[in-house]
Amino acid sequence: MSHFLVGTGVALVTPFTISGAVDFDGLTSLVNYNIDGGVEYLVVLGTTGESVTLSKEEKQQVIDHIIKINNKRVPLVLGVGGNNTQAVAKEASNVNSEDFDAILSVVPMYNKPSQEGIFRHYTAIAEAASLPVLIYNVPGRTGVNMTVATTLRLAAVDNIIGVKEATGDITQVLQILKDAPKGFYVISGDDMLALPLVTAGGHGVITVVGQAYPKKFSEMIRLGLQEENKKAYNIHYSLVDITEYAFEEGNPVGIKAILDKLNICGSTVRLPLIEATDSLKSKIANFNV
Repeated sequence: MSHFLVGTGVALVTPFTISGAVDFDGLTSLVNYNIDGGVEYLVVLGTTGESVTLSKEEKQQVIDHIIKINNKRVPLVLGVGGNNTQAVAKEASNVNSEDFDAILSVVPMYNKPSQEGIFRHYTAIAEAASLPVLIYNVPGRTGVNMTVATTLRLAAVDNIIGVKEATGDITQVLQILKDAPKGFYVISGDDMLALPLVTAGGHGVITVVGQAYPKKFSEMIRLGLQEENKKAYNIHYSLVDITEYAFEEGNPVGIKAILDKLNICGSTVRLPLIEATDSLKSKIANFNV
């Protein structure tokens, strides 16, 4: 299967300076580091990018900068989500197809819609969107789980091409994989379950931790896709501890501390998030992959 969603996508952080401004030099470093590391595509302005704390102007500046630095070297996916269906659909309709290859849209948060509401929300977005839509189920953040039945129902909707599944529930993942139609991409949104999903028949991952270790993480996923399971799991187990550290105090708090250790970009986050504790930074400092 040849498609850019097969393999490793990276949910990029948005680096900030110590004063809290967008750090464009850090963003340049991060983008180049991941492309050089062999990832298949980049995801811009997702949850990991702290998009809800960026102003409209800052979001556009981040988008423009990544497009410029990427220079069409790898495909780009843009996060376009929210709990106002009309506003999300309008935003999705205005994404420039010259610059992006798909949009990633999260289940509406806070409203806690019914399954029928989720279905209609995504149908409206798919009808309006200028690009293919990847739906995103992450109940730990949204407060509601998109069920297997709803996911499979949406798989039949024109312009919805796949799901980023981040329930952390392997049973739900396996049920989707069992019944998903051919050509519908099932992508892990959970770093710890990325390789199990791939070896069970999934297509790849949109990773947080992988942006710190792009060569190892993308190689792990490729080995999994090639059914080289022993080699793949050797890499997986080498990354288990750092994956736990990345999420111990929330995302992107942990991954920014890891990137800071690697001198890719700084660890500053915006309120209501706060930087990693000294305890977590110490664990990260002592980790060697």
